[in-house]
Amino acid sequence: MTGSDSSSSLPVTIDSINPNVLKCEYAVRGEIVNIAQKLQDDLKTNKDAYPFDEIIYCNIGNPQSLGQQAITFFREVLALCSHTALLDRDETHALFSADSIARAWKILDQIPGKATGAYSHSQGIKGLRDAIAAGIEARDGFPADPNDIFMTDGASPGVHMMMQLLISSEKDGILCPIPQYPLYSASIALHGGSLVPYYLDEASGWGLEISELKKQLEDAKSKGITVRALAVINPGNPTGQVLSEENQRDIVDFCKKEGLVLLADEVYQENVYVPDKKFHSFKKVARSMGYGEKDISLVSFQSISKGYYGECGKRGGYMEVTGFTTDVREQIYKVASVNLCSNISGQILASLVMSPPKPGDESYESYIAEKEGILSSMARRAKTLEEGLKKLEGITCNRAEGAMYLFPCIKLPQKAIAAAEAAKTAPDTFYCKRLLNATGVVVVPGSGFRQVPGTWHFRLTILPQEDKIPAIVNRLTEFHKSFMDEFRD
Repeated sequence: MTGSDSSSSLPVTIDSINPNVLKCEYAVRGEIVNIAQKLQDDLKTNKDAYPFDEIIYCNIGNPQSLGQQAITFFREVLALCSHTALLDRDETHALFSADSIARAWKILDQIPGKATGAYSHSQGIKGLRDAIAAGIEARDGFPADPNDIFMTDGASPGVHMMMQLLISSEKDGILCPIPQYPLYSASIALHGGSLVPYYLDEASGWGLEISELKKQLEDAKSKGITVRALAVINPGNPTGQVLSEENQRDIVDFCKKEGLVLLADEVYQENVYVPDKKFHSFKKVARSMGYGEKDISLVSFQSISKGYYGECGKRGGYMEVTGFTTDVREQIYKVASVNLCSNISGQILASLVMSPPKPGDESYESYIAEKEGILSSMARRAKTLEEGLKKLEGITCNRAEGAMYLFPCIKLPQKAIAAAEAAKTAPDTFYCKRLLNATGVVVVPGSGFRQVPGTWHFRLTILPQEDKIPAIVNRLTEFHKSFMDEFRD
């Protein structure tokens, strides 16, 4: 690999590439992860050089990389669809459940030539979209149309597709929550738009105030920015809050009144850990308010990467696009068709996530046991980490109501802030680097998600396996104490 060299005669230089690429940042896979990967390589040959024996990646919502097992029914169906010859073998009936065999046949019958290695319709296989629409209908109690479903390689391509559609210049703005998942800032930057921030209120459990949305909308208008859409992440990433239904109704009304597209990132819809909160889709909320297709433009994103399934590497998901005119829908379809189609394994898994085994199916009891085992363990892990963090000097931490993260606020001593400035790095990045080098635990600095100026945070996933959580709390506690002692004002 060639480094940056101003004397190079190669045709592409850092000055000649698209400036939007330079503006784009993605902290979840940023500098600290690069350092962690180098440490991991060095640990193989140089174990005694470090005060830890493994790197624990708490930087990204990637459950199976940290030991979470895949859901058996989902993988059985996928295996049978991928290697169809298994369906003709007698021993398959001893190895696979009857309902996974029946589901595989049903899926294959919906694919021309049963060819799971072939391209599909650009929106995804029609029979799989039917299953997803039926799942949405069962979840919400309102009709869903399979023609509104666009299947994507995870939720991210759907977000990119909508940004591409809505942004034509830096004068087009997207309202995004701060702190935000960096996909949004990165996608807006890549497509040349303006991120219009609205700040979640940490003091009220990361509350979303309509007055804050109005204030930021007016501020953007005064700068000549046309706000096109409002992005809402529910449950929240990195903040873990679950919106109340009342708050969601206010958000829907705000979008309707202001003529904004509502971009609803709902990939953590299965991840709710507290008894006093429940997930409600924005589509369900809008329809229950009496708003239909002609009243509000709403795009909902779902993914197979999160929930209890954690199939990140299989790259499956969809967006449900409602409230757009036929001619605009044709343009969305055109953009989807440029990518030909999303991958078929991801499409199959997305259909299974939205139509899992039902009571009476052979796999139902084992499926429910696996699902509830994973989700209840996540809730316990979130609680243990939250309680551990709250005991640390200068750290406050809202509860994780949902999603897969904690986002503690850290009050850093002035000496630590000065040391970070001397090292030409953000104070929370300075803290996270020191944490990594002392403990092998990888977290993401809050500055990668944006935050209220003058506050510092880090994002920590709850995903390491349960038996490792106490050790992580111990490592964090010991490191934090020594860090605060070193930099005490």
